[in-house]
Amino acid sequence: MHLTAPATGRAAARTRGRDADGTAVASFVLGLLGLLVLNAVLGPVAIVLAATALWRGTARKGRAYLGMGLGVADLAVLLVLVQLDGTLSWSF
Repeated sequence: MHLTAPATGRAAARTRGRDADGTAVASFVLGLLGLLVLNAVLGPVAIVLAATALWRGTARKGRAYLGMGLGVADLAVLLVLVQLDGTLSWSF
C-alpha cells in the first residue's frame, strides 16, 4: 500500500484552484443541459456548484456566474412550463 502526504503550499493551492475551475465548468455545463432536460434537478445542482466554485476562488468566475444564471433560468423555465401545463410534470 502506497501512502502519500497531503499536498501543502503551492501544490495544494494549485489543486484547489483546479478543482474550483472544474466545478465552475461543471455548473455551466449542467445549467446548460438543464434547459433541455431535468431542470428541476440540474438547475439547483448548477447553482450549488457555481456558488461552491466562487467560494473556493475559481479563476473562471465568468463560467461560474453563467452556471448560476443558467441554474436560475432552469428553474424559471420549469416554473413557466408548469404554469402553462397546470401540472408538476411537462413534456415537449
